[in-house]
Amino acid sequence: MISRYTRQEMAKIWTEENKLQKWLEVELAALEGLAHYGYIPKGVPAKVRARAKFDVERVKEIEKVVNHDVIAFLTNISENVGPAGRYVHFGLTSSDILDTGLSLQVQEASEILIRELKKLIVLLGEKAKEHARTLMVGRSHGVHAEPITFGLKMALFHAACQRGLVRLEAAKENLRYGKISGAVGTFANVDPKVEEFVCKKLRLNPAPVSTQVLQRDRHAEYLGAIAIVGGSLEQLATEIRGLQRTEIFEVQEFFSKGQKGSSAMPHKRNPIICERVAGLSRILRGNALAGFENIALWHERDITHSSVERVIFPDSTILLDYMLGLMQNVIKNLVVNKDRMLKNLESSRGMVFSQGLLLALVEKGLTREEGYKLVQDAAKKLWEDEKLYLEQVVLKEEKILKILTPQEIRAVFSYDRHLKNIPVILKRAGIRSSSK
Repeated sequence: MISRYTRQEMAKIWTEENKLQKWLEVELAALEGLAHYGYIPKGVPAKVRARAKFDVERVKEIEKVVNHDVIAFLTNISENVGPAGRYVHFGLTSSDILDTGLSLQVQEASEILIRELKKLIVLLGEKAKEHARTLMVGRSHGVHAEPITFGLKMALFHAACQRGLVRLEAAKENLRYGKISGAVGTFANVDPKVEEFVCKKLRLNPAPVSTQVLQRDRHAEYLGAIAIVGGSLEQLATEIRGLQRTEIFEVQEFFSKGQKGSSAMPHKRNPIICERVAGLSRILRGNALAGFENIALWHERDITHSSVERVIFPDSTILLDYMLGLMQNVIKNLVVNKDRMLKNLESSRGMVFSQGLLLALVEKGLTREEGYKLVQDAAKKLWEDEKLYLEQVVLKEEKILKILTPQEIRAVFSYDRHLKNIPVILKRAGIRSSSK
């Protein structure tokens, strides 16, 4: 089952309570920096920290009057702190708190996403090892191509998720930035050393250059990384959906006891989890697009990005966390129909070996065009007669028998050449396959 705790853990990061707590952490760190560099009395930070607290409902009540969320927050803090509260937010602007606080939330959310993505990578690796030699047909344009293994298919998605992990970790680091540079980023009222102090304390980096806000290409990159991971999950989900079709039926989402697939047709077992993941990935891409739209702000700032980010950051991180949990469950409990895979592979009656036959003819001296025509003509007979097998046809083709011996022909129709390099591929993907 999906961990309900995980989703609650992510949702908690985006609560109003946690957002305001991050604002408070930034304000308290700023006070320490200001005191350290002599802007305010040394004893102020301790006095404020001892009494600093906020009440979400009280902040909302004040905001109804002042129509400004940061001012409402600061007013509530001052109500509780007393005279020392006049130093809170000294020399700062709202975005110093908003953007630095958002960066802290993103770091928390990223830790969960990275952890859950790693779990899925492990599951995909295990499936790749388990099915390293589970033969199935590879398809191009939806048509039988050459034999592959289900383990190789799982390794493909393992590698895609590994790339997604690298992107997500990099995007997380590119949003590990804060700013305490003031109204237009000039440090007119607070020395850059204060920003360095604050960011170091909060385990962030000071932005090399900022306006009133951190530049939104950082945020767009992060949302893009999330969308790409979502796209890889959609690709995996779409593959499973395709392989679960009745005509193929090579894999199947686990169908639990008591589960029902259709209100009208009792026989149905639908890939509903994979369809859900495929649908939700569209939201992630839409949110990423909104993030890209946020890059171009007017002059030193406007707030067109602000309302958008209140939606897309919580939604994207919560959704991806949810989708990762869904796909962990799907892969862990995936029903793999090995017999059906082999049956489907053999249903094209040996045509999957056509390239091997072509190469054998070329190795014997034929031009590629000559060999291609011989093999294509032989394969054409299978399209016309469903009882024939390619090996059977080729062993009766005089033109081919003049070039290849029956033993050489039979050697072409072997799965061994399609299996021999699977361990190499899995090893390159960081997956050690079983030697069996």
